[in-house]
Amino acid sequence: MRNDPEVQRVANACQLGLPKTPVAGRSGELLGRGTGSSLEFQEFREYMPGDDIRHLDWAAYARSDTLMVRLYREEISPRTEILLDGSRSMNTGNGQKARVAVQLASLFAILCGHVGGRPSVSLLNDEQPIRKYEIRELDDLAAKPFEGLRTLADLMGDHAFPLKRQSVRIVISDFLFPHDPDSLIRQLASEASTLWIVQLLSAWEADPEPIGGRRFIDVETNAETDLVVDRTMIANYKRRLTHLQEELARSCRRVHAPYVALTADRGLEALCRDELTAAEILRPA
Repeated sequence: MRNDPEVQRVANACQLGLPKTPVAGRSGELLGRGTGSSLEFQEFREYMPGDDIRHLDWAAYARSDTLMVRLYREEISPRTEILLDGSRSMNTGNGQKARVAVQLASLFAILCGHVGGRPSVSLLNDEQPIRKYEIRELDDLAAKPFEGLRTLADLMGDHAFPLKRQSVRIVISDFLFPHDPDSLIRQLASEASTLWIVQLLSAWEADPEPIGGRRFIDVETNAETDLVVDRTMIANYKRRLTHLQEELARSCRRVHAPYVALTADRGLEALCRDELTAAEILRPA
């Protein structure tokens, strides 16, 4: 996915919406409290021998006849962990949902790398230990099937993978599994410096249409059920989906985490330009 044209176009047009204020922590800090060479201006002070002359402010010199240097806030590379739901339910939507999920994970990793970060993508499936992919391994990630039988809630409940303290934590999942949103979000937010929750659905999951009687097979349990998908059933389903999304959004607000629901069929570029930018997870470069 490093060479995916869509990912590259978005990576060239956007940057991560990382906090602009210091985030407490050790190696997870985004902006330090000292001065350094980041792009965020902090203050002026009078030039002293040994200062970097590239930071001289000639406009200030013209006004005051005193050499002044610009001081910039010290940046510490953010440690970013991207948690990608690798369960079978992410395969719905004729593969588009899985493709966009991998594109998003790859994009977040690449953008973190642009600011000198140390990103990793954890594919949350039934493998033990959970495999982590670095930027150079993103093409390997794209080739991995989504075939996990255990849900994100199962893995979190079993402490199947360690979460790094004071990291920027990004979670990509459909969240269409039995769980308590408040409990799950609190677990995901625990000891993170920043948490972003991205719910990714297929178009049919987000807005199904009547199709009459069908036999449905649960992709994770292989259980078969005969259902009539009519307007009454769809209305009930959409009420439950809306309730789930409202609970996720409410739980995210409690831990100050942005939450965004995406429909994969809209494509990566539209999702990044619209929903992810509106949620301030991304911003124009």
